[in-house]
Amino acid sequence: MITKDPESGQRNVGTYRMQVKGPNKTGFLIGAHQDASWHIRKNNQQNKPTPVAVVIGADPSIGYVSVSKMSEALDEFAVAGALRGEPVDLVPCETVPLEVPATAEIVLEGEIPANASEHEGPFGEYTGYMGPAGNEPFFNIKCMTFRNHPVYQAFISQMPPSESSCIRAVGREWPLFKHLKHTLRLPVKDVRLKEAGGSGAYVVVSLHKQFTGQVRQLMYGIWSMRTGFGKFTVVVDDDIDVWDDFAVDWALSWRVRPDRDVYIEKDVQAVGLDPSQGPPSVPQHHPSRYIGSRVAIDATRKHEYPAVSLPPKEHLDIVASKWKEYAIED
Repeated sequence: MITKDPESGQRNVGTYRMQVKGPNKTGFLIGAHQDASWHIRKNNQQNKPTPVAVVIGADPSIGYVSVSKMSEALDEFAVAGALRGEPVDLVPCETVPLEVPATAEIVLEGEIPANASEHEGPFGEYTGYMGPAGNEPFFNIKCMTFRNHPVYQAFISQMPPSESSCIRAVGREWPLFKHLKHTLRLPVKDVRLKEAGGSGAYVVVSLHKQFTGQVRQLMYGIWSMRTGFGKFTVVVDDDIDVWDDFAVDWALSWRVRPDRDVYIEKDVQAVGLDPSQGPPSVPQHHPSRYIGSRVAIDATRKHEYPAVSLPPKEHLDIVASKWKEYAIED
């Protein structure tokens, strides 16, 4: 979905759910804190419709950046061009003042009417549950253009792991790593958004801790991103592989003293699709869905630890090198 800020002209490319409502009409669910929602609000304040173009089928780099969390000052098409090593060729739409990729398979052009909404949902969501219904904006399609013999392309958003949670994990981990490592200059080693948490709710970060208090600095750095990252945030030492669930659980088990190392932050931004925020009877954009809490766990060592209870590494290496000689299955 492509929109523009009516004041700055800044473009946004995002992926949002669309519920088919008729031959030339769909619903939209756009989160209250997502970029397109700000474009719609600004147009609504002037009682103007919001021009929209929807691309179905595009270069994979475009789908990738559409689910990434990056600075609102960056143009997603420019980032896609950087990833693919050459610019994305754009062409003007037929009926709305927007541009779309020249190689798009199908393009839907139209408007979101000003200050209008109607029932939308429920709809299967990346949390693994049906996203609640509510009154949301809708999209009136004025024009459809397409290539000869177009290919309908989509990625499925459902119970994780899914195509949605996979692509969003990659598209969110690198901006978060960049934010922590290069903007805040924190000595992070790796960042993981676990797919079980829809690639957003559960964050694990490894840190080369330099001083007391740096873990909490990192926690607030994660939460300072422009989305609801880290309802559960776990920080581990840099000897822990964040991609090894057993290693992370080991750190949680033996490097955490709960009365000292667990923090709860209240009254912070929540994800509206989080089913723990309320039952399905609470409408999607009810204010109660967007205020929640977060848990952070400092699973780093706070003092000198005893040696790990393993044989010397050279002994382990000898055993590994002779493993086939022991006639034990791999």
